Amino acid sequence: MPIAHVNDIDIYFEIHGSGPPLVLIMGLRRNAEWWHRQIPELSKHFTIIAFDNRGAGRSDKPEMDYSIRLFADDTAELMNFLGIPNAHILGISMGGYIAQELAINHPDKVNGLILGCTSCGGPRAVSMSEERIEKFTANKGLTPEQILRKDMDLYFSDRFVQEHPERIEEFVEISLRYYQPADAFFRQLNACLNHDTVDRVSEVSSPTLIMTGDDDHLVPSENSLILKELMPEADLELLAGCRHCFFMEESEKFNCSVVGFLRSIR
Repeated sequence: MPIAHVNDIDIYFEIHGSGPPLVLIMGLRRNAEWWHRQIPELSKHFTIIAFDNRGAGRSDKPEMDYSIRLFADDTAELMNFLGIPNAHILGISMGGYIAQELAINHPDKVNGLILGCTSCGGPRAVSMSEERIEKFTANKGLTPEQILRKDMDLYFSDRFVQEHPERIEEFVEISLRYYQPADAFFRQLNACLNHDTVDRVSEVSSPTLIMTGDDDHLVPSENSLILKELMPEADLELLAGCRHCFFMEESEKFNCSVVGFLRSIR
């Protein structure tokens, strides 16, 4: 199992393909397994570096306060460990928070930047509706699988759930691999709640593509519009009818946009 010892912890990572390096940063609770619809295609064009964030998957889960800045520093140190001075960066959800901090604090390490279903946080952030939060947190007595199935409408459109039951079963199976302990989840969640790049994200100098599903209720789609407002030079792409896992539901469109955007960067 490939492990890098960086920032006083062991981080699990994978390398796939060849070409310019592309670092994939996953979101809250999840791990590199969630890139299963991206790695096979993107690795035809790029050297893919996928890893499990501190507190998730096969990486260490130290008992300490986490922060988005700390996750970004972990990413920078992993790149140093692998001898990668700079790379394209793709962050999804919390991974998009991390990607922003990486681009702000380690600008020399970021070539192209892609921010998926994410937010600038802080006072401009748009949160889930109170009704949806109540359902999302009503997990007492439920197994991890039951929680996943209860919240499936957050991840995928109703039509996708109905028309692709085999993909939903694949999603459940992958999501249950290396399942995150509750204490590590709350450390990551607390880091997310303190995320705020409102006054700094305009400092990002890398060419940027912002992407989201236009029906995301977990990180509401309005957050991508706010990021575009704060980063006027960035490109914005909305995928119609998609929710938080738009990068899985419309993986072909997503992957095509990623390749096209990153190839356009000189």
